[in-house]
Amino acid sequence: MRSSDSQDPAGEEVGADAPEPSGRPAFHRPTHRWGFGAFLFVEAVLLATAAFVGVFLGGGTPESVPVRDVLIGTMTPTMLAALSALVITKVRGNGPLADLCLAWRWDDVKVGLKFGALGLVCTVVGVLVWTRLVGEDNATSAIGALIEDKPMSVSAAVAMFVYLWLLGPVCEEIIYRGLLWGAAERLGWGSERWGRFAAFVLSTAVFAVSHLEPLRTSLLIVIAIPIGLARLVTGRLLGSIVAHQMNNFLPALAILLTSLGVVTS
Repeated sequence: MRSSDSQDPAGEEVGADAPEPSGRPAFHRPTHRWGFGAFLFVEAVLLATAAFVGVFLGGGTPESVPVRDVLIGTMTPTMLAALSALVITKVRGNGPLADLCLAWRWDDVKVGLKFGALGLVCTVVGVLVWTRLVGEDNATSAIGALIEDKPMSVSAAVAMFVYLWLLGPVCEEIIYRGLLWGAAERLGWGSERWGRFAAFVLSTAVFAVSHLEPLRTSLLIVIAIPIGLARLVTGRLLGSIVAHQMNNFLPALAILLTSLGVVTS
């Protein structure tokens, strides 16, 4: 280690000669051995698990799906895919802390909160515009359609709220702005700075498309941009996780209150 270097809390070496997008010293991360193949495998795990759960639980119309099945079908695929991504970084790389740029920094939390606030504004404005364009019935998300007019117990409603607000964003960020982002950066794309921008664009687009809601894809892109910017500015995953969680808070709260019958849809 050079005398000008210091050690990051996550165990990564920090060098003063390699600035981040934010201007602060950047990590010197060891190169990992996974790329787009790893992301495609994780995405296949997500889709295959969703299909298997759908068949196992019997499918049916949204009105006929029990609350328990909604919870299992919503949480299991994304959580299993995120776990697969973590395993890949351990087996084929240097572990999730180094490969996915996971490190606790209050500066990243602050940046995430700022971009999360921007994301809330984009979400509210985007939903209002989108609803006027496609109609209220077509603007409902897939999860919203599943729980619409479906009473939930307090425990089930709280579990859904916690997942949508906190756990779901962590899992999705690991997959898209962790694994996919790292695969895109590994290619280089001509320069380090261009590689980061290419990773931002690619992860934003794939994130939106991967929700498999074609009518809402353009709205999801608008929602995803501030989240991706938090990752781009900080150079780490915590910023985008916090931004994603903050962006999901109001929709998750609305689903919670609707599920408990406090407000009507």
